[in-house]
Amino acid sequence: MGKKYTEDELNSCSKEMLVTLLLSMQDQVERLNQNMEALIEQINIANQNRFGRKSEKNELPDGQLNLFNEAEWLSDTVYAPEPELETVVRKRPVKKKGKREEDLGGLPVNIIIHELSDEKLHELFGKKWKRLPDEVYKRLEYIPASFEVNEHHVAVYAGMDNQTIIKANRPVDIFRNSIVTPALLAAITNGKYVLHLPYNRMEQEFERTHSVYLSRQLMASWIIRGVEHHLDKFYDYLHSLFLQYHSIHADETDVLVSKDGRSAGASSFMWVYRTGVMSKKPPIVLYDYQKTRSTEHPRAFLKDYKGIVVTDGYQVYHKLDVEEELRVAGCWAHARRRFSDVVKSLGAKGSRGTLAQQALDQISSIYKVENTLSTLSPEERLSRRQLSVRPLVEAYFTWVKEQVKSTGKGSTLKGLEYSINQEKYLRVFLTDGEIPLDNNAAERALRPFCIGRNNWIMIDTISGAKASAVIYSLVETAKANNLIPHEYFKYLYEELPKLATFADESKMDSLLPWSPELPEKCRKVQKK
Repeated sequence: MGKKYTEDELNSCSKEMLVTLLLSMQDQVERLNQNMEALIEQINIANQNRFGRKSEKNELPDGQLNLFNEAEWLSDTVYAPEPELETVVRKRPVKKKGKREEDLGGLPVNIIIHELSDEKLHELFGKKWKRLPDEVYKRLEYIPASFEVNEHHVAVYAGMDNQTIIKANRPVDIFRNSIVTPALLAAITNGKYVLHLPYNRMEQEFERTHSVYLSRQLMASWIIRGVEHHLDKFYDYLHSLFLQYHSIHADETDVLVSKDGRSAGASSFMWVYRTGVMSKKPPIVLYDYQKTRSTEHPRAFLKDYKGIVVTDGYQVYHKLDVEEELRVAGCWAHARRRFSDVVKSLGAKGSRGTLAQQALDQISSIYKVENTLSTLSPEERLSRRQLSVRPLVEAYFTWVKEQVKSTGKGSTLKGLEYSINQEKYLRVFLTDGEIPLDNNAAERALRPFCIGRNNWIMIDTISGAKASAVIYSLVETAKANNLIPHEYFKYLYEELPKLATFADESKMDSLLPWSPELPEKCRKVQKK
């Protein structure tokens, strides 16, 4: 605190001292005004974030952890015991021995016969053979809005000498000795990861509407087993294809897990990767669950990748730009965000003529011109950018570097400094026609995790998060390729179990979301 002068002391001061005191007071008032403006700006932005429209809001709310971990919480890392079909198709899972017809609860039964042809029988037995009682097993089929029981009858044959017994071929099951069918598991997957329904709600709906009791623990167990037995290897195959793309997007978001060997409240992270939106190749979306936000995770996921990664200003990616062979491109949406927050907090009239509005107008001009190039090829787009976009970018950075010298505290200053610090990465799009202006594609890939967040229950382990990451990867990749997730997962659950009998896993190509060999029912009808 400076010295306080009395009236007599001021009257006795020289002219030079009075001038010095006045200038000092002006400096203090200016700093006070700057601090006051920054504080008012922060209050306005806080009010805007709390009460205003959230068009710029991309952060995920607390509680998204539950989207990843519900399956693990319910299954408790141990597969739920497989029920007898008779205990499932009833109001209460109580088995009554010898009451099979009553236990079926009136569900229609399809008799599916598996037989050998006469030619095959003659080849195996000659003319002497007899048919023994069929081997009978049942599988619970799911048809949207209804259930039915598939009762499989496998023909069993024996030679007249009763020494040789042959059974007809039977289809490969998803899991050995399980009543679940591809259609049923696809429906559960679709309900949980596309429609965002918690298991307890599906459990109640199945029992209330269809008199079929499938416990939430059982459904969670099926989901976990489906990933571990079949979907994991397909995810790995997609990952290998992903690394062949020229450009990709990356982002990450935090997620709470209570029991992962660390103190309570420690954050884990879901890393999201998506192929470039300007690529002519089919899109792939992949999620990678990790306990930390360390550089080692994207380094491992992007091992040997030599393309361009579009991302925000997080330093982890910049380390990869220096240490690895890949390049990093910056995000102009992040550059404009702080200016947008200030403008929205001040309102249309209050923001008129401010530095934040001027910055926002310049960035908007860059976007406006860039949007006119969206239909061009990467080569044509790059050429046009040099003529119409580069001058706007040069003018923006020249202006920013001038304004930052005289700007006070607050979000406007932080926005200017962000642009200067990220200039190297924000300019990368000018060198490659396949690189977009921003990383919005990766941020859009995060949105499914927060939809329906109030439906999920907090749990405490991470194995379910890893399984959910695999399923969300396939769901979002299917959606990006205009597939119907339920039909696509049904097809995957039918075909992936067969791969165990193939030495050459190149058959996976026929299962890819963009494969022309996919059944037509998997494809979403495109609007004309």
